[in-house]
Amino acid sequence: MTPEDMLRNSIIIAAHPDDELLWFGAILKKVDRVVMVHRDFWPDPAVGRARAAVLKDYPRDNVLSLDIPEAATHSCADWSNPKLTEFGIELGVQARLRDLKQKARRLIGKSQAPLGGIAENYEANYHTLYGELKDILRPDMNVFTHNPWGEYGHEDHIQVYRVVDRLRRETGFRQWMTNYCTERSLPLAMRYFDNDAREHVQLPVDIPFAEQVADVFRRNGCWTWAENWKWFPFELYTEAPLEEAQADGQPHILPLNMFRFGH
Repeated sequence: MTPEDMLRNSIIIAAHPDDELLWFGAILKKVDRVVMVHRDFWPDPAVGRARAAVLKDYPRDNVLSLDIPEAATHSCADWSNPKLTEFGIELGVQARLRDLKQKARRLIGKSQAPLGGIAENYEANYHTLYGELKDILRPDMNVFTHNPWGEYGHEDHIQVYRVVDRLRRETGFRQWMTNYCTERSLPLAMRYFDNDAREHVQLPVDIPFAEQVADVFRRNGCWTWAENWKWFPFELYTEAPLEEAQADGQPHILPLNMFRFGH
């Protein structure tokens, strides 16, 4: 597989605005289309407005948002013992605690959380995203999205991966992932280590363009990442696995861009 073949009729599906930049910096300027899943974030309504402003100011064309509201799932899973589900990853006690807090705030008229709770909205987002992407993704596409452990371990990233994976099996396009990982997501990443040499393409990160896009997020007040983030010089792209690996042998995976997850 050459980079030219991999980027033919290509699209990035990113969970949140700036994911397309952080995890796909080598191809962000080169793909044909970029789709961001989420925009509004109920704990902070200003985030959605800022993200909309970024899209108007984005330094390339064919970038759009599906405008699916976030369920606010981040850090709700048990990352020491992650359990995958049909809709993404199992949410634990933290989701229930957040729901209880919002119930109390709703009684005094101060909650902006949607009704139903985080887990229910997370499941609803799965179905909404499936319907939206089914109309976009076609068999002849190269689709780039999150890896199955969610880079640094984000519940929404895993959900996006699993929706795209379902559509890949139904539709037949090629699904690609990159090699970012942290100590938090490593237990889940290790489930995909196998004995087969996985073909991959190494591409240099376009750091000048990455900084240009990051400045758009900063100007609009919705840069969610560390100010001192240093771009990796290269990203490795490989086709996403169709299933978790077997545990025998000496399993391995492509070299990882490992970084420390900061809270």
